[in-house]
This record gives sequence, C-alpha cells and structure tokens, in this order.
Amino acid sequence: MKVNFFFVITFFILSLGFSQTSYKMDRLIKPENLKIGDTISIIAPSGVLKDYDKYMDKSINLMESWGLNVVLGSTIYESYGHFSSADINREKDFQNAIDDNTIKAIWCARGGYGAMRIIDNINYENLLKYPKWVIGYSDITAIHNDIHNLGVESLHGVMCKSLEDISVDDDSINKLKDILFEEGELEYIIEGHEYNIIGEASGKLVGGNLTLLQSLLQSKSSIDTTNKIIFIEDVGEYLYHIDRMLHSLKRADYFSKCSGLIVGDFTDIKKNETKFGKNLYEIINEIVEDYNFPVMYGFPAGHGQQNLPLIFGRNVQISVSENISEIRFSN
Repeated sequence: MKVNFFFVITFFILSLGFSQTSYKMDRLIKPENLKIGDTISIIAPSGVLKDYDKYMDKSINLMESWGLNVVLGSTIYESYGHFSSADINREKDFQNAIDDNTIKAIWCARGGYGAMRIIDNINYENLLKYPKWVIGYSDITAIHNDIHNLGVESLHGVMCKSLEDISVDDDSINKLKDILFEEGELEYIIEGHEYNIIGEASGKLVGGNLTLLQSLLQSKSSIDTTNKIIFIEDVGEYLYHIDRMLHSLKRADYFSKCSGLIVGDFTDIKKNETKFGKNLYEIINEIVEDYNFPVMYGFPAGHGQQNLPLIFGRNVQISVSENISEIRFSN
C-alpha cells in the first residue's frame, strides 16, 4: 500500500496545532503578577461603605506596605441608598479601572448588593487585552462569573471591609499577597469532616456565593460547570432558602456534569419557627446523592472569620478523605 507522505506530514502538523490549541484553551488567561511599584485600584461596585474609617485606612496602608500605589474609585465614599453610588457612577469606576492600563489589579471594597445591576454595561475588552486581577467575594460573584466566561482567572478573597474584623497578619491576607506576587505554590490542607463524600477530582475552580449563583441562572453570567469544581458559601439564610437555591441549581443541571464540590462557610444561618428537619450538610448531601463526585466540607472561605483566597478559573486537584481534605492549584 502506497503512503502519501505529504498527507501524513500535513496531518501531523495540523494535529499538533490542534493539540496546542486545546492545551491553551484548557488554561484560562492568568493576569500578570504584581511587583513593587504597581498600582491597585479600590472600587465599590456594590453596597455603600459604612463606618469606612475602620477599614479603609487600614486597607490602603496594607497595600502601600506591599509596595503598591493605591488609586481610589471616584465614588467610593459616596452614598446612594443601599448602594455606594448610583449605578452609572459605579459602572464608570469599574470601567475606568479596567481601561486604565497603569492599574494592575482591582480590589473591591465590599460586597452587599449591586454588582448585578451594572455588569451588563461593562465592556471587558481591555481586560482581555491586558488581564488584571479582580479581587472580592460575596456579591462580587456576579463579576467573577462574567470574568470566568471571558476566559480570565479572578480572585475570590478578602475585601477592604474584611479588615474591620481580621488582622493584616491573617493567613487570608498573607495568602492573597502570595498569589498576587506569585510567591510559591498554592495548596491547602484542612481537617476532614464527618459529612465529607470521599474521593478525588480535578477541574477548573468556579463558584462563589450561593445566592448569586442561583440568581444568575439562565443569564449570560451563568457558568457552564461541566468538568469543574464548584465552590459555594453564603451568609444569613434560612435552611429552607438554602435548600430551595440548591434545588434550583440542580434543576438547571448545575451538578450533573461537575467534577466535585467544595463547601465553604455558611454563617449566621437564620432560625425558622418550624424546624427544617435536616442540617446544612444533610441538605447538600441529599442534593448530590444522585451523582458521583467528592464533596469537601469545612473549607475556610466566605463570610467566616477566615477567608482563604481561591483562584477562580485555575485548574485544581482535590482529595477528600475522612481525616484530611486537600486542594492543590496548578502553576
């Protein structure tokens, strides 16, 4: 049988090209590391900053101690009812921080509510050209989802308001600095949990605040969870609210194709007059009982005392056992 060597070589080159393309697509865009002298912008895309003198000076001093220049959003100290400022002003602050190439990272001052009201008017084109870290959690989940769908990594971590309750020497702060300046590998080892579902899994890390994830369903800001590790956390909800949101996600096939689940802090759970009949862990395990993936409980991220940073969009490996749970981030 004669072999067309030109065809074989062409096929090999094309296959190599497709392989390289697939590899690149398998890794989201990683923003550049920060270095001394870089500029970080602090904005308030959501709730109003109250008693900010207790944490804003502390936050600015912390960034400056890292050798960073700090630029504040023009409306950060304004007040517009529930929000830090009117929607159009919060949009402008966020857009300016994205479009200003001298700004290398964007740190959200607080969550609350309001990000969902502005994200549809944000142009992320410059973020794709010049990726920069966007840092925050809770209501900032809406922004994380959009950035993930663009194909860029982002940081779920402490915000300025967090410094009202924690020391600047807390691991939540130290780990955040390590990620921003890329100092060493990132991995977490925590104690096991009696409700853990044992196993190992890998995939891109996605997720955030449960209320926001449920609220974003059926919108362009919802995320495809196929082969991904989902992280969830929340604050101030009734158990039946949590159950309802999880069922909403399940009905939308949120868990049917994911690789694993990491459960962070669910703090200040409200007491209902009628007992729900199940605790938080039983509710979650009932939701996922139809699937076959590991579930890690007790990861210290969210609205608890400690909020260890997570790189959304980064490939991770998780190992969940009775005694310990591990998360390892790829480089």
